Amino acid sequence: MTAPSVLAIYGHPDDESLVVGGVLARHAAAGARTAVVTATWSPDSHRAAELADALKILGAGEPRLLGYADLRVPDSAPGQPRFCDAPLEESVERVVSHIRDFRPDVIVTHDAYGSSGHPDHKHTHRVALLAAHAAGLDDLYPQAGPPWQPSALYLSTHPRTASSALSDLLAGTGKRLHTVPDDLVTATVDVGPWLDRKWAAIQAHRSETARGRSLPALLSGLRTREREAVLGTEWFIRHNLKSSHNGLHQLAP
Repeated sequence: MTAPSVLAIYGHPDDESLVVGGVLARHAAAGARTAVVTATWSPDSHRAAELADALKILGAGEPRLLGYADLRVPDSAPGQPRFCDAPLEESVERVVSHIRDFRPDVIVTHDAYGSSGHPDHKHTHRVALLAAHAAGLDDLYPQAGPPWQPSALYLSTHPRTASSALSDLLAGTGKRLHTVPDDLVTATVDVGPWLDRKWAAIQAHRSETARGRSLPALLSGLRTREREAVLGTEWFIRHNLKSSHNGLHQLAP
């Protein structure tokens, strides 16, 4: 059985590699179509170039950047509004157009916490959830292309009892990892066989690896075994988008 196609929707360049890089590499290796929509940073920025390198490693095609400004880095998209300030209808329609163009079986995005709670992550969750539902309705955003309804939306998350290594790593930066009760997690994916690609994709975000308090930089300072403990499993909460369970697709376990 062919692995389902996956469209990842995340807030910043490097989120895709850190949070769902293993799933993207795994599905691409199985012959599935994969792609990434990124909410922030200009297509002509250095972060966009790094994203292109990371997606090439993961087999996820060319970057699909919405081009909004990062909330905390206004010059990330000169002349453009911050993603959190942009009109909601506009942002949703633009994501709908990518969903209808790519026609994925499943979508993956941030959970409601946005992992570390970054406002761009949380807003990406809201926009992606609205767009995932709207994409299948022919009376909504007709100019965005023919309707397409993915089977499910998977929310990247962290279970309470299995995320201590990442929590400890972030604690040194003053950031908090938001976790969920274990029984809310509906998909646990072992990405160990694809860790080399995932780690190479994270390192492709060179400006983040060089920034002392960033997660890629912190991961670079770990021993290999410690880093594998942080990156080797990816967790998700499944949200069904079709009324029937017939024909629903699942992430490869």
